[in-house]
Amino acid sequence: MQDEKQYEQLILQYTQLKNGAEDIARMIESEDYDSAITMLKSREPIFTNCKNMRRYLELTPVQQKEVDSLVEEIKDLEMQNIIKLEKGLDEVKTELVKAQKNQKIQQAYDVDIDAPGSIINIEE
Repeated sequence: MQDEKQYEQLILQYTQLKNGAEDIARMIESEDYDSAITMLKSREPIFTNCKNMRRYLELTPVQQKEVDSLVEEIKDLEMQNIIKLEKGLDEVKTELVKAQKNQKIQQAYDVDIDAPGSIINIEE
């Protein structure tokens, strides 16, 4: 009976982790990185608790299969989140390189884009 309650608690926590991974994906999509980082940090104790519960909990083969399935879903979601973040990082790096090149050009030629131009009449 105690094992059944612990199993249900384990499933509940893994479900929370899965839902959290989905929430983090939405935060990444909306570029709300501060909230995503905060959520990631708050999930660490849940991961640790799940790991400890699995170590001492004796699961039936059916329960083990369900737990393993949830863990795989979480891993897939987390990997997708990592890929999204890496893609975003690559885009930021590309934009930074472009901005640095433009800045170098402007400094090298001392270009003042906002300065009014003048037209010279060469026929005079």
